[in-house]
Amino acid sequence: MATTLPTPAPDTDFEDAGHPRRWLILGVLVLSLIVVVLDNTVLNVAMKTLADPNDGIGATQSQLAWLINSYTLVFAGLLFAFGVIGDRIGRKRMLLIGLVIFGVASLLSAYAVSPENLLLYRAIKGVGAAAMMPATLALVRAAFSHKEFPKALGVWTGAVGIGSALGPIVGGALLERFWWGSVFLINVPIVIFSMIMIVFFAPESKGVQGKPDLVGMGLSVAGLVSLTYGIINAGNAGSWSGVGVIVPIVAGLIILAAFVVWERRIPHASLDMSLFTNPRFSASAAIIALTFFGMMGLFFFMTFYLQIVKGFTPLQAGLLFLPTGVALLIFSPLSNAMVNRFGPRVVGVGALLLIIGSFFVVTMLDADTPVGVLIALFFVQGTGMAHLMPPAMNTLMSSVPREKAGVGSALGNTLRQVGGSFGVAVLGTVMAQGYRSRIEEGAPELPDAARESIAATFGLVEQGGAPAGVMDAASEAFIGAMHTTAYSAIGAAVVGLIVVILFFPTKRQTNEAPTPTRAPGPAMSRA
Repeated sequence: MATTLPTPAPDTDFEDAGHPRRWLILGVLVLSLIVVVLDNTVLNVAMKTLADPNDGIGATQSQLAWLINSYTLVFAGLLFAFGVIGDRIGRKRMLLIGLVIFGVASLLSAYAVSPENLLLYRAIKGVGAAAMMPATLALVRAAFSHKEFPKALGVWTGAVGIGSALGPIVGGALLERFWWGSVFLINVPIVIFSMIMIVFFAPESKGVQGKPDLVGMGLSVAGLVSLTYGIINAGNAGSWSGVGVIVPIVAGLIILAAFVVWERRIPHASLDMSLFTNPRFSASAAIIALTFFGMMGLFFFMTFYLQIVKGFTPLQAGLLFLPTGVALLIFSPLSNAMVNRFGPRVVGVGALLLIIGSFFVVTMLDADTPVGVLIALFFVQGTGMAHLMPPAMNTLMSSVPREKAGVGSALGNTLRQVGGSFGVAVLGTVMAQGYRSRIEEGAPELPDAARESIAATFGLVEQGGAPAGVMDAASEAFIGAMHTTAYSAIGAAVVGLIVVILFFPTKRQTNEAPTPTRAPGPAMSRA
């Protein structure tokens, strides 16, 4: 039976070497994490099919957006609470609980009979993912020394990247041979295998015995859901006026303000607001949110561009996303060496220029763009992300003591998920408004429901409700709207570039442990 022993103090051999099985532990944890990443990217490829009333479930554009947001908002809202609970009851135990919830929800999703059913099951998946994500990175932080952690984080990020890229390929292959539910059913055997590996190889790790901030978590979930709901309604209505838009947005802002006040007043806050007084911490937090705002917002619509405008099959569309994952896998483990050599500011500026350049290329895409341009575009995006995300995440994780690694991991991943969720919602509003205004001019005979998105227009044409020639006008309207949306993403990335220039240090700080006074490190099983 494994015994749980206290981790030696920071100045002992463990801080220099880490857990003796740390690289095996990393591999096991990455395997359990890939199922979460795979599920999200699989869903992106399945969007067109899910929108089809015959082959899918007839989901509208708003419902498609909520299929992503129902997952990410529950995920983001519960991350802090589950991070604190995992630090207290054991991160391995929390990871196994999350895998069980995620696996059951995946099985239910595969046999959903309506968009509403699938939305519910996606939200349940968010619960499972929220239990898993902080635990995986917290276990990595506990297993590795402060010196080796940046390299381990690079490997972790790269593996997640290749998992993201494999999702569309796996999803495309399944959609060509099986029904749409297979893209969710594939999670079940991966979950079972991951659980077996974790039980036998992953050690238990615990941190401080903190009290969960349930009120804070409730406020954050309510505020984010309300705010994003209002933004999505604005996109669907094509207007930022109306009770269904203004009321939830204002309510969301008020609730989030109450969340900040609450967190500043209680001793067991889920989010330590004093962290944001550190310029490096705040800058890294802003970079993570802004980058995922632009990336996820554009990726959501690139699937429709590839499959409807370009006419690629789901598998072909999935293969075109592979260069992003390959770039992440290659360059993420090397990012820390680049930071050590050139400094965080130079690397951050270079990475953001690559991302901005890739966004700019999107503004020039059309129906005849060669495949080689798309491959280069996705590879450049992945290269930029690989040099930006690991250093930013390392700053966040290093800002909290090791015994609170679950909270640090939760914070970083909340920023990623909330940033991506807002990207889909806000850029989705820009996209919907741009498409609707253009298609009204190009095909005024279409009914209002078919003007909602190119997927809705395509669905009407496939059902014989509109002539095939309408798709030429729809493609032109979509491309124009996509260009406008890409410029909006560039705006967010430029803000991130300014943050890097102003607040990122010019030289790499030494690999020393965080300076704040720390309690004894987390307990970790050595058997």
